[in-house]
Amino acid sequence: MIETDILIIGAGPCGLFTVFEAGLLKLRCHLIDALPAAGGQLTEIYPKKPIYDIPGFPSILAGELVDNLMEQIEPFKPGFTLGERAEIIDKEPDGRFKVVTNRGTVHLAHTIAIAGGLGCFEPRKPPIGNIAQFEDNGVAYMIKDPEVYRDQRVVLAGGGDSALDWTIFLADVASEVSLIHRRTSFRGALDSAEKVHALAESGKINLITNAQVIGLNGNGKLNEVVIKHKEGDDTVKSTDHFIPLFGLSPKLGPIADWGLTINKNAIEVDTLDYSTNVPGIYAIGDINTYPGKLKLILCGFHEATLMVQSAFKHIYPDKKLSFKYTTVNGVQGFEG
Repeated sequence: MIETDILIIGAGPCGLFTVFEAGLLKLRCHLIDALPAAGGQLTEIYPKKPIYDIPGFPSILAGELVDNLMEQIEPFKPGFTLGERAEIIDKEPDGRFKVVTNRGTVHLAHTIAIAGGLGCFEPRKPPIGNIAQFEDNGVAYMIKDPEVYRDQRVVLAGGGDSALDWTIFLADVASEVSLIHRRTSFRGALDSAEKVHALAESGKINLITNAQVIGLNGNGKLNEVVIKHKEGDDTVKSTDHFIPLFGLSPKLGPIADWGLTINKNAIEVDTLDYSTNVPGIYAIGDINTYPGKLKLILCGFHEATLMVQSAFKHIYPDKKLSFKYTTVNGVQGFEG
């Protein structure tokens, strides 16, 4: 049996940063994650994807951010239960929470921080009849290592941040990059959209809007995509890779059965401290929802910081928390 102060469900960036903030308050943390390694989506889906909105880092690869977070929390010696999914939560007579994983590992904690990102997720696939036969043979739904596409012809599809960011990145890696989007406007960041248009105007990429991929051709390995245009006849384009980046389809999984208030596959929280409707259980990062919510790592870090302050008071209601800036002595402590 594993005992801890804060049990963090989800070992993505927000869960990892929670360990740091909790450590400053002398609170012990243990993390559970269904994935085999810490880092969440940053490790599993796009470790080589550049991230641009982390303070102090004009650009940092997702995998490097995870490495830095792991180094930052190492002094606080968190525990990890990886490759297991949190299944059941029960309240013990002494007020602690008992959490059992799908493999039977038992955890006891005074508080729980759900930092499960999008929950259980799978990529959204375009409705192309034969797409399954080209998976891992030219079709991929996420980019883990951009070097796979070095000097290759790549067709991407999508209009969100991921499609825009990877188009920009691969412009300097692949021999030919084409971005196909069914509209003329993009859902992603305006700055990224402007960069994509500039790359298209300079001839570094092909930008094909008001169009979508409706077919794939190849003999065992992909070599062509069939493009349907809103106006005009269908066209065929030769390519080595097709990467539809339509986002992830989230599923809460067991979280949906934990008695929490759910709103559109997200957990409702109080922005005072990101607490849920169950005292002692908090939710931070992409898994939560509240008015004005932004699904950014930066915002998740902020949520984790405030949540830990509240968790301390929940665990030690009779102790006074004395806040000290980390620039003063590197720690925050308590009195009493």
